[in-house]
Amino acid sequence: MKANYLDVGGTRSFVLEEGHGQPVLCLHTAGQSGVQWRDVQSELAALGYRVIVPDLPGHGRSEPAPAGPVRDLAVYAAWCEELIDRLELERPFVVGCSIGGAITLQLAVRRGDRLAGAVAMAAHGGTDAGAQKLTVRGLERELVDSAAPSRSDRTYFGTLAVVGSRVPADRAELIARMHRREDPEISNSDLIGWVTHDVRSQLPTVACPVHLVVGADDLWLDPADVRVAADLVPGARYTLLDGIGHYPMEELGDAFAPTLHGWLTGLGDRTEARA
Repeated sequence: MKANYLDVGGTRSFVLEEGHGQPVLCLHTAGQSGVQWRDVQSELAALGYRVIVPDLPGHGRSEPAPAGPVRDLAVYAAWCEELIDRLELERPFVVGCSIGGAITLQLAVRRGDRLAGAVAMAAHGGTDAGAQKLTVRGLERELVDSAAPSRSDRTYFGTLAVVGSRVPADRAELIARMHRREDPEISNSDLIGWVTHDVRSQLPTVACPVHLVVGADDLWLDPADVRVAADLVPGARYTLLDGIGHYPMEELGDAFAPTLHGWLTGLGDRTEARA
């Protein structure tokens, strides 16, 4: 395992690498960090991948973005492109969840011809009925402490609410407590990016294999919207996870790495078939 601080996009950025072989870039959710992949990275590396887990600017151990908290997910996508070039990753897979899934789809749109494939979880490239409950005005208001005196509690209970029904109680509790450590300014800025981004009109142009994944218990998304997005991407696959919510890589525990390996193998087979 190798941990580095790299200058990416003008930000001193923390990047964890483990393993050798086909590169896989793993992207975290809003307000979180690469710690979300702690139970996946070693198992995935053991399956023959070079696993790259960054903390996006302003998250985890990365320093803030030069212009402050990011409100446009395209900025994160450009940062990821620079990271891919900086590490000289040749035809990597990209896997992300929530805003990480949205960034994954943006990368597929922007440089799909240079990716081996993309797995976007809990995202479909645009806003939906669940996300519309969040507004830029409301999220900005929550940045004022007096308007939201219990933000950490709301993060904790909100996370519990979107964890799937089949996740053991102790696992759900751990996920929620880990999420409680978020910086509200960063989280809300990420969510502003979430409710304002939309690349759905460009999904038919994606040039790499794509697999869209959504939990049946995800209160933030309507699985039907994810299915529609999958239909827009040429040849895309769609998976609905019963009893799973918004964070598959955390909720599935030890089962996630082999599951993701199967998804990536399927994408790789389709890449070879296209060649």
